[in-house]
Formats: sequence, C-alpha cells, structure tokens
Amino acid sequence: MRIPSTQAMRALESFARLGTVWRAAEDLNITRSAVSHQLRQLERDLGFSLYNRVGTRLELTPQGATYAADIRRALSTIAGAASRNAGRGVSGSLTVSCTPGFGSSWLCPKIGSFHKTYPDVDLTVVTPRRLDDVSTPEVDLFIAFAGSNLPDMQVELLQEVEFTPLCSPALMNRLNLSEPSDALRAGLMHLSAYEDWETWFRLAGLAEAKARQGVVFCDMNMVYAACLASQGIAMGDAFICHDSITSGQLVRPFDLAIKSPRSYFLVIPGESPPSPVVAAFRDWMMDQMPDP
Repeated sequence: MRIPSTQAMRALESFARLGTVWRAAEDLNITRSAVSHQLRQLERDLGFSLYNRVGTRLELTPQGATYAADIRRALSTIAGAASRNAGRGVSGSLTVSCTPGFGSSWLCPKIGSFHKTYPDVDLTVVTPRRLDDVSTPEVDLFIAFAGSNLPDMQVELLQEVEFTPLCSPALMNRLNLSEPSDALRAGLMHLSAYEDWETWFRLAGLAEAKARQGVVFCDMNMVYAACLASQGIAMGDAFICHDSITSGQLVRPFDLAIKSPRSYFLVIPGESPPSPVVAAFRDWMMDQMPDP
C-alpha cells in the first residue's frame, strides 16, 4: 500500500478532532469541498471506509476513528521532530522581561517547551519595575502590558485584554453572588489602583466612589493568591486566568467585562533585525498564542 498524502491525513485528523467538514476547512484554511475530496481520496488509498453519511453529516466509522487517532500521533511525532531540529544551531544567552502575572500564569507553565526546542539557549526571565517598562538595557526582549505607543521599538501585539470580576467558587456560593452590586459584599481586591473596578462599576451602573474600597496589592500574583483563598473578588485578566477558569479554580460570577486600554505586546528594542536567539523566542511565543 502506498503512503497516503500528508494533506489527506491532516484533513482526516482535523475532521476527527473538530467533528465537521466546515470546521476542518476553517482549521486548514481550505474549502469544504477540498476537505471532502481529501477524505474520499484517503478512503480510496486505504481501501476501507473512514466515515458514514448520517443525514447531512459525516460520522467516522470505528475503524476511521482508530486510524485518525493513529494519524494524530504520527503527525505529532513529525511536528515534534521538526521543532527539536529547528532549534539546533541556535545558541547564546537571552534575557526576557515579563510582567509577573503573565509570567507566572502563562509563560512559566509553557517555558519547558522553549527549552526543549532550543536547548542551547541560556534563558533568563526577569520582572520589570512597571508593567509597561521597556527601558532596561540588559533585556533583549520585553513582554509588556502597555499601550501601543512605543517609539523606536519593534512592537508586536500578543493579546488584547479583557478584565472581568473573578473569585473562588466557594466565595461565590457562600455569598450567593449574582448581581453586580453583590461585588461589594465580597470584598474588592485591587492591583496598585482603583481604576479597573471604577470603570467596571461605571459600566454596571453603580457609583464609582464605591469601588474605592478593599485591599490594594502591588503584585498581581498576590491578588490571585488572595482570590484563590476566597479572601475577596478581583478584577481579573481573562487571558492569563484562562486555565484557572477552565479548571474551575476561579469563576466569573457576573457576565459584565471591560476591555483594557492596554494589551500584551512583544517588544524588541531598537529597529535592527533581531538576533537569531531573539528571533527564536519571538517565533516560539507567537506559535504559543491562541488563534484570534
């Protein structure tokens, strides 16, 4: 039996993972008819049925599902081999400045992937004095929480930010939080200033002055630690708290959210082409970002 085309195998893997032809087409950035053609061609090459038509939908046969799982593992092995070898030859030292919240909640759980791909890079991660600080001369690359006006820098958007109240499920259940005004009963927690809660109170139709109460912390990790321990309710970053929300450690008691005027940016000092080490970290970071 000849080896099926990689494109056809990718079409099957995407269809099996996402469940519909149109989602697979979006995932692969091709047309639905192209996905259907790839699946039919793959069936012909393999000599057994991959799917059945149920009404207007396609459903994998048990044999098709088993084969798709095998293909997923094979494609993962191929991608891993490419990543491991892509990092060979890239070496040197790299100092990255990253905001504490982004670093602890997003970067740290993924940093082993970079080290595995680029084992010859000596990486140092530091935290800035301010979330938007991109001035430290010893730093090669910044992950800053800032506005987009950063002159004489190479700036790339990583993620826009939405703030929403977050608390532990135990606190929400104990206080029966359901209306925006209930946030006052939970105990407000702030990072550095009252601005975010004031904006949220204004959007919720509540008096802004009432937002100026509660505990003010100087570090986002302290805010989240208190939040996880059911000590109050925080105005949380929905992006870096995604895993905590998904796992149920934190919950959103209210649907109302505000868009931050600042975003996470990847910032490279100067205007010259980045070094191979900086370019490697930049490419790795962009690969890790969720699809928009």
